[in-house]
Amino acid sequence: MVPFLAGSVRLWSAADTRRVLRIPGADSDKRTRGVVALRTGSDAFPGAAVLGVEGAWRAGAGYVVYQGPRRAADLVLARRPETVVIEPGERTLRPDAWVIGSGHDDRGPADPGSGSGQPLDDTRPVVVDAGALALLPAAAAPVVATPHEREFAVLRRGLELVELGPEALRDPSARAQAVRETAGAVGGVVLLKGATTLISDGAEVLAVDAGTSWLATAGTGDVLAGAIGAVTAADRAAGGPTPLAELAAAATWLHGRAGRIAAGVDAAAPGRPITALDVAEALPRAYAQALDDGRHGEAGDA
Repeated sequence: MVPFLAGSVRLWSAADTRRVLRIPGADSDKRTRGVVALRTGSDAFPGAAVLGVEGAWRAGAGYVVYQGPRRAADLVLARRPETVVIEPGERTLRPDAWVIGSGHDDRGPADPGSGSGQPLDDTRPVVVDAGALALLPAAAAPVVATPHEREFAVLRRGLELVELGPEALRDPSARAQAVRETAGAVGGVVLLKGATTLISDGAEVLAVDAGTSWLATAGTGDVLAGAIGAVTAADRAAGGPTPLAELAAAATWLHGRAGRIAAGVDAAAPGRPITALDVAEALPRAYAQALDDGRHGEAGDA
């Protein structure tokens, strides 16, 4: 239990992350390492698509498919040419996990949860971010919702739960209970981003240290959504029964550690400003550190 959070809250560690991560073997190929499909970005916010795709690749996906507007798709291919791009409405291959909603423009015609493939009506896990959060009450798929605090308030309103303002959520016990309650109402996993990110499936609450306050910059949530998609897809492709809350926690730990690496934070240095792409680019090193902690003791296990 985490002493500063009342109730059933478990602090997620490097050891927990290491247990969840999937390491490719001699028989692995791009599909068995996990296929992630992203329906993200918009003409108004195309960068979200780039950041989510980058997060998915850097967190270990073997195959990434992007489906979205042409402007975003062109930027995705310019940054990550190995990505498979398909047109909106075109049927995609069966991914192991979806990521939807990041950078979705409510003014546009495309619904990130609808169209060919219908992610939220599927049986495969869906990471639901930003513009798709409003679709959660009707979702049938297993979901991981990733709101920040303002989105969390709107989500609770849509679920007809008691509204909680920023002041109420500053109380650690109330914050943990609110996440647990919201996850129960969603019928899936809710991840509330913050200095300590809380993740719940409606029962247990997992707490993940964000890593560094330098992560409070635009686009890092898009990278996180892609990373959750990759970690989830890898587990499902391997036939893993790992709970979605634990997969989300592992990706969040990687994201936090990547933020520390990118910002140069250590015991002797407070760090430096970073961008979301800096965090994505540091994800492979964070992944390696999670595995290395197991070989060199638990000194970095936090």
